[in-house]
Amino acid sequence: MIELGNYNELEVLRNTSVGLFLGSETGVEILLPNKYVPKEIKIGDKISVFCYLDHEERPIATTLTPTVLRNQFGFLKVVEVNKIGAFMDWGLEKHLLVPFSEQRDKMKEGQWYVVHCYMDDVSFRLTASNKLDKFLDNDSLTVREREKVDLLFTRLTDLGWEVIVNNKHKGLVYANEIYKRVAVGDKCEGYVKKIRADHKIDISLQPIGQNILEPAAHLIYEKVQANGGFLALHDKSAPEDIKRELQMSKKTFKKGVGTLYKARKIEIKPDGIQAI
Repeated sequence: MIELGNYNELEVLRNTSVGLFLGSETGVEILLPNKYVPKEIKIGDKISVFCYLDHEERPIATTLTPTVLRNQFGFLKVVEVNKIGAFMDWGLEKHLLVPFSEQRDKMKEGQWYVVHCYMDDVSFRLTASNKLDKFLDNDSLTVREREKVDLLFTRLTDLGWEVIVNNKHKGLVYANEIYKRVAVGDKCEGYVKKIRADHKIDISLQPIGQNILEPAAHLIYEKVQANGGFLALHDKSAPEDIKRELQMSKKTFKKGVGTLYKARKIEIKPDGIQAI
């Protein structure tokens, strides 16, 4: 079986004037056009290719690299809007369609959006949707508190940033716990801070509990060294100054400084901290 919208490991079966025909163990064949055929490949070799439908709705293989796979979320740019919907650049010759019915707000050419790529049940075409919640499941959670997770930032709300957790669940990073600039489409690692009774997930961008001390101390010490061994921040510094310089809260900064002091990495001066 060949899975459209994903990578497939296929065998080179035969060479024709239009390209190589590749096959799976189930006997299904697909064309890899000449323009995608690697040099020095021969009959019987195995090759990993991405499979999808071309402009004429025919299954086709390519060695190009798409920026999103089937059943995954991605951050893509709209390159055209017409009477059918919005078309997004996903790294392939044929653009990815977002029908108007799958747009949360009307998409605009040149703008970037987080979308979910899926196989349409009616047309059997690879399609994208900007209505993200319908592809997220918080009823059956696969994460635990304190677990490290992958995040994709999707939307800023009054409470904070909504994020996609491990490509499966919806989470929230509270605005007052973000100490660096983030934007829609940003990816990073985070930690499950709390799972609520209604299965809502609170996310922290920093390790939970005592684990926060070591990364914070490391970041502070790197900043001290980068500034020639001295950093003009101390326990009387304004929280805004600490956040601007280190992207962390004053509470985290004080804990990190305490760790460095106990480890005899720094001296605490009236006007800042000095590396030993």
